[in-house]
Amino acid sequence: MNRTREFRQIDVFTDVGYLGNPLAVVVDGTDLSTEQMQQFANWTNLSETTFLLPPTDPAADYRVRIFTPVLELPFAGHPTIGSCRVWLDTGGTPARPDVIMQQCAAGLISLRRDGQRLAFAAPPLRRSGPVDQQTLAQLIHALGIRPSDVVDSAWIDNGPGWVGVLLASAEQVLAVKPAFAAMDIGVVGPYPPGALHALELRAFFPKDGVLLEDPVTGSLNASVAQWLLGSGRVRAPYIASQGTAIGRAGRVHVEVADNEIWIGGDTVTCISGTVIL
Repeated sequence: MNRTREFRQIDVFTDVGYLGNPLAVVVDGTDLSTEQMQQFANWTNLSETTFLLPPTDPAADYRVRIFTPVLELPFAGHPTIGSCRVWLDTGGTPARPDVIMQQCAAGLISLRRDGQRLAFAAPPLRRSGPVDQQTLAQLIHALGIRPSDVVDSAWIDNGPGWVGVLLASAEQVLAVKPAFAAMDIGVVGPYPPGALHALELRAFFPKDGVLLEDPVTGSLNASVAQWLLGSGRVRAPYIASQGTAIGRAGRVHVEVADNEIWIGGDTVTCISGTVIL
């Protein structure tokens, strides 16, 4: 039987509303079936919708389930930060003052607070290493670039399935005009030394026969940071820009502390109310 539940729609990786990546959050998903959650996520038609639940792991403060319009994800970055913000804003109190423990299908994710900004510890890569020549050729074709444009490429999958392509500059990244590919593709390029932002990222994913662009992507920024920090191509702390090509102004703050990479962002609540679900 349907009942009234608290609901938030929150903009993530921005301190200016409507310029980041929106997330729908149902504050209490208790007694909802997987099918009901998936149907609601399909209806919101946002890149992700999440449901807050009591934890089943005693080490966690809360549990979250993360859905795209078509499937459940084990982990995603902007839903992690946005869900934590809503959990805190609706009365959640972590067991420890210095860390918040989120339980999701990928396991336990640590978050920390820096003022109003939240950051999560980058989860381990499920797949890494070089991209084979056949896959690289598919990526080059999908992105509409030349083989000589590719500085490096790698599998950087921490759950969604990302494969990364490094170009020589942020300008080249912004000029990409992709065609279709059946892969989740992250494209990244550096800004000149001294620029406000170190990197420009773009994230593309297939849906209904087309390649869509995600406004700001925490999971991709996490895996890109692991890739490029590990290879010495960037140094932390740095700020990455994402969403520029589609009229957004996403800002992702990357730091290294306690031998972990932290992916941080601001949040803005844009809708606060209830849903009948």
